[in-house]
Amino acid sequence: MAFLHGFILALGLILPLGPQNTLIFNQGAVQPKFLNALPVVIAAGICDTLLILLAVSGVSVVIFKFSAVTYLVLVVGIIFLIYMGILTWKSTSAETNHFNNVFTIKKQILFASSVSIFNPHAVMDIIGVIGISSLQYSGIDKIVFTSATILVSFAWFFFLVLLGRVIRNLGNKTLVVFNRISAIIMWGSAFYLFLNFLK
Repeated sequence: MAFLHGFILALGLILPLGPQNTLIFNQGAVQPKFLNALPVVIAAGICDTLLILLAVSGVSVVIFKFSAVTYLVLVVGIIFLIYMGILTWKSTSAETNHFNNVFTIKKQILFASSVSIFNPHAVMDIIGVIGISSLQYSGIDKIVFTSATILVSFAWFFFLVLLGRVIRNLGNKTLVVFNRISAIIMWGSAFYLFLNFLK
């Protein structure tokens, strides 16, 4: 039951389109080989794993009790999402968009870490949903619950890379449409965070 709960919960949180999913999908589409996109998958998966472990251990809840930290994350997140939205919107092809460049291993790790850690919407989801939900479990059940959420992250990121490989064959126009939709969602997320900042 704990595994199923963690699996469904994590899947529901990770499905919405955002900067992290967009980056991984695009690297899957533009990298010459599947293996070349593995660094972005591993980096994003490790970041999610760290955030999940912080959430279920209760450390993140303690940190975010300080309002200054919460506001800082919100401000950085708003600026970051607006910036990423602009980069994504400006894309005209997989080759010309900075966000869609065939990143080196170093850039893949850097960007994946950035969109994972500096996306307050995702961070708040992990802390507020996964972290709080984990409180009902202890011992082996908590380990199973946590493992399920981590498994979903890695599995979903691998799926996105594979999906990118499929979309790649449909041409640049499909990627442009995808990126425009992604940009709108990023700006919508930034606006949502701004409203939270005003509360």
